Amino acid sequence: MEYFKVKRDNSNTTNLIERILHPANLTTACKDVIRNKGAGGVDGMKVTELKSHLDKNRKELETQIRNGQYLPQPIRGKEIPKGKGKTRLLGIPTAIDRTLQQAVSRVVMMHYETEFSSYSFGFRPRRNTQQAVGKAVSLINSDYQHIVEIDLKEFFDRVDHTLLLQLLYRKIKCKKNLRLIRRWLRAPLVKDGRLYKRRIGVPQGSPISPLLSNIILHELDMEMERLGLSFVRYADDFSIYCKTKSEARKAGNTIYLFLRDKLKLPINRDKSGIRRPVNFQILGFSFVPIYKRGIKGKYQLIVTSKRWQSFKAKLKKATRKTTPMSFDERIQKITQIQRGWINNFKYANIKLKLEKLDGWLRNRLRYCIWHHWKKPERKRKNLIRLGVKPDMAYAWSRSRMGGWAIAQSPILGTTITKERLQKRGYISLSNMFRLMTKDLFYYNNTLFPLM
Repeated sequence: MEYFKVKRDNSNTTNLIERILHPANLTTACKDVIRNKGAGGVDGMKVTELKSHLDKNRKELETQIRNGQYLPQPIRGKEIPKGKGKTRLLGIPTAIDRTLQQAVSRVVMMHYETEFSSYSFGFRPRRNTQQAVGKAVSLINSDYQHIVEIDLKEFFDRVDHTLLLQLLYRKIKCKKNLRLIRRWLRAPLVKDGRLYKRRIGVPQGSPISPLLSNIILHELDMEMERLGLSFVRYADDFSIYCKTKSEARKAGNTIYLFLRDKLKLPINRDKSGIRRPVNFQILGFSFVPIYKRGIKGKYQLIVTSKRWQSFKAKLKKATRKTTPMSFDERIQKITQIQRGWINNFKYANIKLKLEKLDGWLRNRLRYCIWHHWKKPERKRKNLIRLGVKPDMAYAWSRSRMGGWAIAQSPILGTTITKERLQKRGYISLSNMFRLMTKDLFYYNNTLFPLM
């Protein structure tokens, strides 16, 4: 088992449970769970009820954990759409278990964070997807253009409990803490009224699962570093970057055997292989060559069509005319969607596509306004208020054209203008992009933060 050698930590880890149960840590964990919202578990307790429940039962809960008598409740299974007709099974612990898992994760993370690889970017403090993608594009533009893409097959459902607990024990000596984690791993899952035993896998949806996944995949990181490979890992998504195809083939075969024999993790052969940058995607980004004089063999980031489609679908849902929502609420929702998406993809070349999408989004808002006016007489009066001549206002208010056709017509384009929408709080996609990239600069058609 030489693959699982871990640097020993001389700090006191034999009594972590007291740090976990410290009032400040539990209070912070409770606030995190409430802020993250989320659905209730099998007990039906909502996160809004969590604080009052803890205030009443905290001492009893702490006593049970210290005495090793605490038993987690079963996990509620819920399937969510994954795309292409597939679903992903989420495991939703109760609000109490989520709080305790958050408290454990906060303390245990401190003992691992300093040892985690600099090539690992997922679910870690002060690390994000942009840094992972930035590292990938940096490697590609440094001539590491033969990319080994490995897709772990149902990773969260295949994690070996014995192996994971062994790795935890080598770092964390607190038996009470390990017993608690083991019980969470073995907690049964309730789905469609039936109770299922769990002997492998880490439930997606629990606060501790990101940390546990990083702990087991840290062994993979150490193996790749031992082999001198350049790689990028974000949770269970990882790719290896090589200068030649033969190097990529050798690296891919070596890591495949390590995953199969040492970590007991199967790979999805259909989604794994050696890629060139133009055929490679990472975390919603893809790559295209830079066609510019004096620049050869360099690539820039673009957003995948799948992410554009999901973004447009969210905006379409927020601007659906039948959704019972005031105009101000609609603008607020659109701004929230825009800010989140652009913040995630602002390093890619998206400016022109955003400008094109802007016109479509403004027409969607005009359609909502036209539908909200409803009756012909109200439409006529509002058009007159916006500066339309009475005869023309009467004709358009009685038009048999569809609402979407009218929204794209000059009658609304010249009255419900971009400036008027902005006065009501609408921020265009292009303006949002400009505001969110004001502290960035372009180099080789790629955005970077100003130092």
